[in-house]
Amino acid sequence: MNEFMNGAANVSSMMIGVVVVMVILITGFLANRARLRASEQIRLLEALLAGQKEQNIMLRRLMERIAGDEKNTPADDEDNKDFTRLIPER
Repeated sequence: MNEFMNGAANVSSMMIGVVVVMVILITGFLANRARLRASEQIRLLEALLAGQKEQNIMLRRLMERIAGDEKNTPADDEDNKDFTRLIPER
């Protein structure tokens, strides 16, 4: 009977060891997967930030161009306010 108990103790300690190793492997896998996903999200966010910076630069250039056009057009608008141009000649 004593030999049977020693065999059971060895099997149970071996099973505990296997369970601990499995838990460590699963935890390592999940941690690695989370790290890779976080790295991918950071890379995507950096790409998005770069795109937004480019869009901001283009928007500033567009606004400067529009502001430059508005400075040139007021003289033209004064000429266009003449009502004789709106009345057709007969």
